[in-house]
Amino acid sequence: MIRRIMEPARTYSASASTVSPLLEPRVKALPKAFDGFLRHDDYNPEAAVHGRVFDAHQAAHNTANTLLSRKLKGRHLQMIAIGGSIGTGLFIGSGQALKTGGPASLLLAFILIGVVLYCTVQALGEMAVAFPVAGSFSAFATRFIDPAWGFASGWNYAMQWLFVMPLEIMAASVTLEYWNLAIPRWASITLFLGIIIAINLCGVKMYGEAEYTFSILKVTAVIGFIILGVVINCGGHPGEGYIGGRYWVNPGAFNNGFQGFCNLLVTAAFSFSGTELVGLAAAETQNPNKALPKAIKQVFWRIAVFYIVSIAIIGLLVPYNHPSLLDRNDVASKMSPFIIAIKDAGINGLDSVMNAVILIAVLSVANSSMYGATRTLSALAEQGQAPRILGYIDRKGRPLVNIGVASAIGLLAYLYLSPVQGEAFTWLLALSGLSSIFTWCSICFAHIRFRKAWLEKGHSVSDLVYQSPIGTIGSWVGLISLLLILVAQFWVAIDPAGGSETVSARGRAANFFEAYLAVPVVLLCYVSYKIMYNTKILRTQDMDVSTGRDQFASSMWRNKVREDREGRPSWKVVYETIC
Repeated sequence: MIRRIMEPARTYSASASTVSPLLEPRVKALPKAFDGFLRHDDYNPEAAVHGRVFDAHQAAHNTANTLLSRKLKGRHLQMIAIGGSIGTGLFIGSGQALKTGGPASLLLAFILIGVVLYCTVQALGEMAVAFPVAGSFSAFATRFIDPAWGFASGWNYAMQWLFVMPLEIMAASVTLEYWNLAIPRWASITLFLGIIIAINLCGVKMYGEAEYTFSILKVTAVIGFIILGVVINCGGHPGEGYIGGRYWVNPGAFNNGFQGFCNLLVTAAFSFSGTELVGLAAAETQNPNKALPKAIKQVFWRIAVFYIVSIAIIGLLVPYNHPSLLDRNDVASKMSPFIIAIKDAGINGLDSVMNAVILIAVLSVANSSMYGATRTLSALAEQGQAPRILGYIDRKGRPLVNIGVASAIGLLAYLYLSPVQGEAFTWLLALSGLSSIFTWCSICFAHIRFRKAWLEKGHSVSDLVYQSPIGTIGSWVGLISLLLILVAQFWVAIDPAGGSETVSARGRAANFFEAYLAVPVVLLCYVSYKIMYNTKILRTQDMDVSTGRDQFASSMWRNKVREDREGRPSWKVVYETIC
């Protein structure tokens, strides 16, 4: 079947004239299969930037009326929240972190970041349910803080995922090498990159189904490892007997003291990054009022079980001086601490099963990376904060141009074939290391500002479909904690854990930018946009708390929730509120 793009050729009445009419050029045709790639019929957003004037109301209108397809279901969102970004940070990065700080520092770092993330996600959930708009937290920063900060935080978040994707592809290739297969590195990178591109080209529903499947496998594997770890620790280790807390005594619970602990905070943040994708997916969810609150509440279990408990088990089974743990700039190491624990226990075959799970987990994060980057770029374009072409949405609701951009940057994964593979891995990680912390700071501060504007405009907290159970107090705790983490990271960037007496000045500069590269990038974006458009921090009376909010649907759902809670025991109400 052929679909004609231009108007059909006109017909002409019979004439005695010998002069042929001026015919239109021959019509260009495309196969019907390519219809879905054409620009969406309703795509024609008004510009949010006029010269050097930023139109905040138009920007909010564009993100609220996005043409992205709403095909994600509640089950997709819940599994994305529980296991969507369990990947490199937990399975592989925890090895280097354990070696740097020791098991106690690692556990404390994950607990601290877990508490901060819980506060952050609750704040995000409240705003995302009220305003399920494209761009989510980057749009909230523009709407409730300052358009310049929305620009900076949005591009910071987009760049984070754009550079994490090749990082995850490299990690997947490393993971595959565990089996010593006769597969060239270029072939494995090409295969993995092709899989990620194909999933995202198939639309958001395919992304949701893929993440749903990946998350089930990851969650099952982590729970299985926790049970296995308890068995090994209590006497299942051949020739070792009961292990208990032996490795917390020798070689010790801490390595490099308080400085080692501070060094782990960014690693822990990187491991948790991606949880906020739940808010980003709200714009493509069929019923965000119902699905998003349930997904947000699942984060409690993800933090408590899948991260903190598994990290505690790793700290009991693997000493921080184990020779197989990752070193800095070491991409060649083929073992995660999860596999080390299984191999040391002498369980044949299970290490390959765990490695397969890690491979799936890494590809899952690469898949989420492309999703996060493409949707953020699309929202930035809709707000006039990125080139207009990046706002291209096709007839199937896909940000097609952004998928192409992310795919092109994914080619950086081929740096794994170069002699500088270790340095490439480190610098790609440096570009994304602190990005999550900036994003979480934006979410917490935007929530504080939103609540203030919401109340000043005559609304009450009870008017919100979903209210953060810890309110603005939780957002203040999260914001202050994150700022302190940035200060601690500045210290270890200047003086890394392990001492720097023998490091040259050039080496110290490299260490600093590897740890703190995201900061000058964000500041440069913020200052340049502020100078160019002369934006100001928004006053609460100027904030838009209505565009994008379905007041009728919100009121109906709020009443339904109240009716469902009537007659329930208080303990069940508390349980459902928190988790």
